[in-house]
Amino acid sequence: AVREAPVVRLSSALPESPEEEEERMTVHNLYIFDRNGICLHYSEWNRKKLAGISRDQEYQLMYGMLFSIRSFVNKMSPVDFKDGFLSFQTSKYKLHYYETATGIKIVMNTDLGVANIRDVLSQIYSTIFVELVVKNPLCSMNEPIQSELFRTKLDSFVRGLPFFSARAG
Repeated sequence: AVREAPVVRLSSALPESPEEEEERMTVHNLYIFDRNGICLHYSEWNRKKLAGISRDQEYQLMYGMLFSIRSFVNKMSPVDFKDGFLSFQTSKYKLHYYETATGIKIVMNTDLGVANIRDVLSQIYSTIFVELVVKNPLCSMNEPIQSELFRTKLDSFVRGLPFFSARAG
């Protein structure tokens, strides 16, 4: 039997009403990291606040946080589970996390109203990343993705998600 991994919630603050939440649901940004912490790809759509640091510092900070949370969850969990953590949320956004067997990590930040999107992140990996990066002999697996086709397909896929809204609150 497959066990659901626990959700790490860093804040107990609840969002506004579900009706208001649904109107604003959207995707803020997406990161793809390799097993060594190299940010292979970054996209943003509805990001309202900049980090105030360089992109490279932001990538290092994000990867370090993921590494720390993964380690914490694996060590502190009262049960054994293979998937680690799937998401965490603050009072303003929800971070969704997917890690492949090869160590590729996909992170998508959304509004709070977006439920578990493990299947969406898995689909990004299998139908876009594998098909357009892994199987492409022109793409190196240890440096940022330069493929315009990859960027276009990913952008189109994300914009087509039922919870994507270009006019997020």
